[in-house]
Amino acid sequence: MTKRIAKALLPTLLLAGTIAGCSSAASGATASKPTAGTAGSATLAADTANTHLAVWSVNSDGPDFQAILTGAVGDYGPGVTVHPDGSVDPDHTSELELKLSRGSFRVSIAAIDAAFVKAVAHWPYNKETCSIQGAVTGTAPVVAGSGTGVYHGITGGFTLTISLNEDYIKGPACGETTGFKAQLILISGTGSIRA
Repeated sequence: MTKRIAKALLPTLLLAGTIAGCSSAASGATASKPTAGTAGSATLAADTANTHLAVWSVNSDGPDFQAILTGAVGDYGPGVTVHPDGSVDPDHTSELELKLSRGSFRVSIAAIDAAFVKAVAHWPYNKETCSIQGAVTGTAPVVAGSGTGVYHGITGGFTLTISLNEDYIKGPACGETTGFKAQLILISGTGSIRA
């Protein structure tokens, strides 16, 4: 079944672009709080090394994403970029709040976002196809005190890669001014977290 799903998604991923999500932020904490992927447990395992995080957005430059944690922790839900005060950050310059099914927490994306914005300015567009792609890797520490539910007291962080794929509308020049036909923003990587 996994191969069939992957095969079905491959054309979408190839045509789309890099990261993000087209979903609205929703409440994260629920009554059931399993540990490290096991149903029914109320806390995370003491050490959840090798936790993989994937966050994506399709055809949206907005603040809303979808997220999934796999490996030592299994969870999923919406994500949204926010300022430290919790207000929505449409420019993605500060923190990424993950509102998962068993609780929520934030990771600081300020440094990796700054590196990404700087790198994108130097990526060349393919003038024949009016498309662009590239990636940047950096660290994203967990924001102290941001955890709720099973993530209460969470510490640690992730090494993440932000990748971007965009197919632009052809115009006199390719780029932001012409708008995109398809875009995928993907943020993924592995880290170690404790709660």
